[in-house]
Amino acid sequence: MTQSLATQLIIATAMVALTVVTHLLGLSVMIAATDRHSGRLQTSRAFALQILVLVGVSFGLFILHGVEIWSYAAVYYTAGAIHSFEDALYFSTATYATIGYGELTLSRSWRILGAIEGANGIILLGWSTAFFISIVGRIRALEHGWPGTFGRRPRNRVTPG
Repeated sequence: MTQSLATQLIIATAMVALTVVTHLLGLSVMIAATDRHSGRLQTSRAFALQILVLVGVSFGLFILHGVEIWSYAAVYYTAGAIHSFEDALYFSTATYATIGYGELTLSRSWRILGAIEGANGIILLGWSTAFFISIVGRIRALEHGWPGTFGRRPRNRVTPG
């Protein structure tokens, strides 16, 4: 079935909105979880707990991207753009990660959606990279006892006056 450019753009906009909101909510949950357990990251077993936080965040990000990839695959399959869910999932994964192997392509009537998924994926992957780096930075700051990390608030400094 042939889709107009307007239809593709509407579907693409809805998918971008869905994946951005999903990503925001997922990162918010991970921030809340790391904030809640930040006090434990300063104990004598801190190194092991820091490793667990990083592994947990890594798996959380992987799951989050998986949900977003599967969402695009469901759209491709449901819309009839790709005729098997396995192929839709493969295409979505390769497109989202901007790998684009090329042995499986969308018809001309869906190619705009595929291109926008690639742009969306690279932005969300970059956002996740920045998030992961910030978590590592916060853990490093905890090691040094710097204020303002995780749930800790910086102390107000009194200036002589």
